[in-house]
Amino acid sequence: MGRAFEFRKARKLKRWGNMAKTFTRLGKQIAIAVAEGGPDPENNSHLRAIIATCKHENMPKDNIDRAIKNAMGKDKSAYKSMTYEGYGPHGVAVFVDTLTDNTTRTVADVRSVFNKFNGTLGTMGSLAYLFDHFAQFSFKRPAEIDMDEMVLDLIDYGVNDEFDEEEDEETGEKTITIYGDPKSFAQIQAYLEGKGLEITSAEFTYVPNDLKDVTDEQRETIDKMVERLEEFDDVQNVYTNMK
Repeated sequence: MGRAFEFRKARKLKRWGNMAKTFTRLGKQIAIAVAEGGPDPENNSHLRAIIATCKHENMPKDNIDRAIKNAMGKDKSAYKSMTYEGYGPHGVAVFVDTLTDNTTRTVADVRSVFNKFNGTLGTMGSLAYLFDHFAQFSFKRPAEIDMDEMVLDLIDYGVNDEFDEEEDEETGEKTITIYGDPKSFAQIQAYLEGKGLEITSAEFTYVPNDLKDVTDEQRETIDKMVERLEEFDDVQNVYTNMK
C-alpha cells in the first residue's frame, strides 16, 4: 500500500476542469442521490456526503438547492455510472469514470480520445487489477484528535492505517484524508459524523497499485490525453498509473 499512498501525496490526480463543469458533474451526482434516497439530506446520507463535497468545491447554496429540486421526481436510471479503461500512449493504464444519460455518446467520446492518442480501449474490468478501489473521506482535523485511535476504530470498516494529511499554508488548518472499503462507505460516513467531524469531501476513488515510469516528454503527452477526456461533461474523473 505504501507506494500507492506516497504516489497520492506526491502527485494529486488532476481536479475537474473549470467551475461550471464541476457544478454540472456534481449536479448529476445530486440527481442520483435524490432519486435513490429522497431530497432530505438529514435522511439521505449519500446526498449529505455529496453536499459536503459541493461546499468544498465552493458550489453556491442556490445551485445545490436548485439541483435537488430539479432531481425530485426523476427516475434514478436517468444517469448510469460507467467506467472505461484501456492503455494510453507509452503503455500507461487509463481508467475513466463517467456518469451519463447516454452511454452510446459517452463511449464514442472516450474512444475518440483513445484513438487520437494511439491508445487502446479495453473491456470493462480488464485493467481493474492495476487500481485499488476506495471510499475516500476528507475532513478537517481537530487539534485533539488521536488518529491512531481513530484508525483502530475504523479497521472493522476496512479503513487503511495509512492516511494523508495536508496543511493549508495560509490558515494552518489541517485536513485528513482516509481510504476504506467502498462497501463500508455509509458506515465510515456515519462514524465520522458521529464524532462531529466536518467532512469536506466524500467520494469513491481509484489509486494505482503498479506505477509506470515515464519520461517528461511522455508525461506531457499523457497529460494532454487526460485533459482532453476531462473536457467531456460525462467524465467524472480520470486515473492513470503514471508515476
